[in-house]
Amino acid sequence: MARSAVPAEPRRPGFWPLALLFAAFVLFMYGPMLVIVVLSFQGPDGGLTFPLRGLSLHWFRELAEGLGVVDIGAALRRSLGLGLAVMALTIVLSVMAGLAFRRRLPGAGALFYVVVASLIMPSIIVSLGIGLEFRLLDTALKGIFEAFGWQGLLETFGTSLGLYTSALGAHLTWTLPFGLLIMFAVFNRFDPSYEEAARDLGATPWQGFRHVVLPLIAPAVVGIGMFGFTLSWDEIARTSQAIGDVNTLPLELQGLTTTVTTPAIYALGTVTMVVSFAVMGLTLLLGWALQRRQARRRPR
Repeated sequence: MARSAVPAEPRRPGFWPLALLFAAFVLFMYGPMLVIVVLSFQGPDGGLTFPLRGLSLHWFRELAEGLGVVDIGAALRRSLGLGLAVMALTIVLSVMAGLAFRRRLPGAGALFYVVVASLIMPSIIVSLGIGLEFRLLDTALKGIFEAFGWQGLLETFGTSLGLYTSALGAHLTWTLPFGLLIMFAVFNRFDPSYEEAARDLGATPWQGFRHVVLPLIAPAVVGIGMFGFTLSWDEIARTSQAIGDVNTLPLELQGLTTTVTTPAIYALGTVTMVVSFAVMGLTLLLGWALQRRQARRRPR
């Protein structure tokens, strides 16, 4: 006998108000990005507001040629390099910290709160503090050079503030707490019997980590990498006082908002968003591939 169709459950009275609220929230989140993308494809006579004046790639060509004295290509390369360095260090340090916290550590609770404290500190204060620390380091280094008579170093030394020194440290104060929290969540659900089985079969600790633990936590590691790159990619406040005499792409973009009065700035914003979404897409694709690989390796 054919099964009778199950009648659809009627909508509850609060469904449509909540649905409209959710739609408004999504529009509030993604509407500004959509507007910037649309306005970036205007013709040569386009302005910073609607109505849209033509459709072309004119402002992307203007962006490729440069915006005045700002070297957008160099700023893009600096942001990419810094983001990749932050991603790699966030992954390594978060996984190592997650493995360490699986054991009983003296003062583990205090250490945890110290690590995540930067999440509640105002970003600009963190940036100012890091910049001050490196300026004090500059003074100390110059004093050492002068005391030992190293005039060559004293004359050539500028500052220890830089992309891969102070700026890297500032970004890690933002990304590492997130990576550590993810690792805690992963290892709290991790079954140690897999490692015990590997040891019973003669695996060394490194072999057990490489062939058992790492494949199981790989999707979380990929997620940490995505967090590390994307949080670094668009960071402004923690970079502003700690990067020295160069700028990342977000800092250049912030500066251009007061000088560039053409849709070229929207084209720059569109390029920035494309890079961000490309990284997220590659991350999701890699996570999906890792899950498929694990599913094929499971015994049936």
